[in-house]
Amino acid sequence: MTTQDPGKNDADFGQTVHSSLVSLTQIVYILQALGYLTGISYIAAVIVNYVKVDDVRGTWLESHFRWQIRTFWYSMLWYLLGALTFFIFIGYLLIVFTTFWVMYRIIKGWVRLYDNKPMYV
Repeated sequence: MTTQDPGKNDADFGQTVHSSLVSLTQIVYILQALGYLTGISYIAAVIVNYVKVDDVRGTWLESHFRWQIRTFWYSMLWYLLGALTFFIFIGYLLIVFTTFWVMYRIIKGWVRLYDNKPMYV
């Protein structure tokens, strides 16, 4: 792990990243957000993450990719558990909670990306 000087920007650690990789990370956040309208874009987002993860390895963007991938898989787990228990009230609550949790993670990640900061995964 790279240590940082207190005065340095969080984005200064690791390799310098190409602006196209930052744009790609933004696109993944957009695809995740659009997942509420079209579920296929949510799946497309995680596919992009897995295909391009080697391009961001060792950079501060790698933490965003991990954040996005974990958001996808944990949300799938919680949505599945919610669907399986939907016939009892807890399933409904689990689906509602997961929806807000995913929105929080998309917004939090996007804001930190905009500020050129890594995610704390």
